[in-house]
Amino acid sequence: MRHRGSMPCLIAVVFAALAVPVAEADDAPRFEVTPTIGYRIGGRFDVQSNATDVPDTSVDVGDGATYGLDLGLYRDAQGFYELLYSHQGASLDAKTPDLDGLDVDIEYYQFGGTAFFPEAAEKVLPYLSFTLGATRFSAAGYDSETKFSGTLGAGVRVPLGAHLAAVLGLRGYLTLIDSKTEFLCVSNGGDAGCLLKASGSTFFQGEAQLGLALRF
Repeated sequence: MRHRGSMPCLIAVVFAALAVPVAEADDAPRFEVTPTIGYRIGGRFDVQSNATDVPDTSVDVGDGATYGLDLGLYRDAQGFYELLYSHQGASLDAKTPDLDGLDVDIEYYQFGGTAFFPEAAEKVLPYLSFTLGATRFSAAGYDSETKFSGTLGAGVRVPLGAHLAAVLGLRGYLTLIDSKTEFLCVSNGGDAGCLLKASGSTFFQGEAQLGLALRF
């Protein structure tokens, strides 16, 4: 999966966000760190066959566990800017032996924000999160591929103390894929070529998450 660098754009966005004033009240949180674990489902590539006499098919990504880290910079008491990283290691489910069972890593690098709705409940704090960034697909022995993506998340926070809260949520990940994108490519050596050529335009996954937010 050929790597197309998009990290400089994400870094620029992060620095721009850091220039925005954060909460000024002395007792208000300014920053938080939230490690997360989860379970992700979905993810399908519509695949164009290289042979004219073989119909197009699809390749599914196996469901599996995830881990990640969410960093928050508070704008005010109603929400914060966030930098999100999430990783999934999974195996492909395909009808072709070259692809079936192949282990792949799917990583999301995202920047956005979370808004709270304190008036909606007394003991829990509902939230809504929206981010934009990049998805990186990689597999051992093959080139990586990076694509533009976004996420939408929602859930609740359960306070466990003045600076600690449990986070329960759901998040959807949507990645935009050019219909001519080739994945799992080898760019050097005598075996140069690609195993998968996408014919669809999107790649979607859904995830249930559990996190522990530590606020400063």
